[in-house]
Amino acid sequence: MSGARILTGCLIDCRMVVHMHELAITESILNIVQRHAEQAQAKRVLSIHLVIGELSSIVDDCVQFYFDYLSQNTIAAGAKLLFERPKVELACEACGHTWQPVDADWTCPRCGEARARVVKGREFYVESIEVE
Repeated sequence: MSGARILTGCLIDCRMVVHMHELAITESILNIVQRHAEQAQAKRVLSIHLVIGELSSIVDDCVQFYFDYLSQNTIAAGAKLLFERPKVELACEACGHTWQPVDADWTCPRCGEARARVVKGREFYVESIEVE
């Protein structure tokens, strides 16, 4: 099973992100990774692809630091974390136009209404893991 990729699509509980510290988030990531690697009868985890939206307050370096510590002596020890940071995308509730804001002004560039909702940018999940 050299270099196999497992698509997990496992969401990390974002309802708790506001109150969670990177340590607890990283524990959740490690639990998801270990569960899927064991189900695939993997020998070890090589890399983990994380999707973390631009609006998240998660700091990549902190997650990496805690992951390196928590994953010691596990199937995921030494795995590389790959961070994908989707940009914010908004949709106007008034006219349906979608756009990526360039600053904190979320007024619709098409109709001028300030009724935007977030379409992308709040993602937070383990997309896949590469195992052997």
